[in-house]
Amino acid sequence: MHTGLFFGSFNPIHQGHLILARTILNTTELKEIWFVVSPHNPLKEKSTLLNQYDRLHMVELALKGQEDIRSSSIEFGLPQPSYTIQTLSYLEEKHPKQKFALIMGEDNLAGLHKWRHYDQILERYPILVYPRRGGETEAFAGHPNVIRLDQAPVVEISSTMIRKFIKADQPIDFLVPDAVKACLLKEGYYRYA
Repeated sequence: MHTGLFFGSFNPIHQGHLILARTILNTTELKEIWFVVSPHNPLKEKSTLLNQYDRLHMVELALKGQEDIRSSSIEFGLPQPSYTIQTLSYLEEKHPKQKFALIMGEDNLAGLHKWRHYDQILERYPILVYPRRGGETEAFAGHPNVIRLDQAPVVEISSTMIRKFIKADQPIDFLVPDAVKACLLKEGYYRYA
């Protein structure tokens, strides 16, 4: 395994995403992690999402100075909604020497059977699964490509919570990186969502 793909809406990115990424890099064989910003997750309502370029910009702000964690807008040029199997095939074409692994929470693993061609994903890629409170699942237990990350912390921060705090005009200190907080406040994102 060389590169971990952390797919998400990042609506917005928060400290929990960063804590998980750093912990995964420190405790696995991954050399780098790409935060793949999804323009439209087919299992989520698109109207709740901030513009994809604004979300990408905040991911880039959050990752500034990190050499082994980077942002990716690869799905912006692919058909929407974004299907992981299509993105993986495209990435393999574009980076033939790269070995990819997926990073996902237990809650996503529990719903993996709803993904397009999930069986091909399971067959071809390692899936690194971090714990989520309320997301505990025995789905795909014992599958050789499903690797549970027992050392990863359970992070109770969510993008939904941050959006609610912003709308209620409550502080978001420590929940998002300072540069992301400055951007959110300056642009007024989520204030009226």
